[in-house]
Amino acid sequence: MYTIAYRTHFSASHHVRDYPGKCKNLHGHNWKIKVEVRTKRKDEIGISVDFKQLKKIVKPVIDRFDHKYLNDLDHFKKKNPTAENIAEFLYQEIDNRLPENVKMHKITVWETDKYSVTYQEE
Repeated sequence: MYTIAYRTHFSASHHVRDYPGKCKNLHGHNWKIKVEVRTKRKDEIGISVDFKQLKKIVKPVIDRFDHKYLNDLDHFKKKNPTAENIAEFLYQEIDNRLPENVKMHKITVWETDKYSVTYQEE
């Protein structure tokens, strides 16, 4: 089994509804993202997933978040744009775009350099 990773980032603002602290106020982050996919196969030249292909799949999903107020996005109008909910949403969106022989393994979303959430389905 091969695990292929791609790191990217986006900048966005949000607020966490009903949070009992400062995060209930509008604020922003430079979110860092690590996408990990898995496959058992390699092509005839020995590549399991071309890094450029993975970037091409992930970039449009991430671009929907970049420089946005996350609470305004349809998915987060009723659901808080927490790191957990963002990770789950990104995981599912990217998974839906992968080739048949490639599966999402996990995704890690950092709000700051100190705090991150990893989401995966088993």
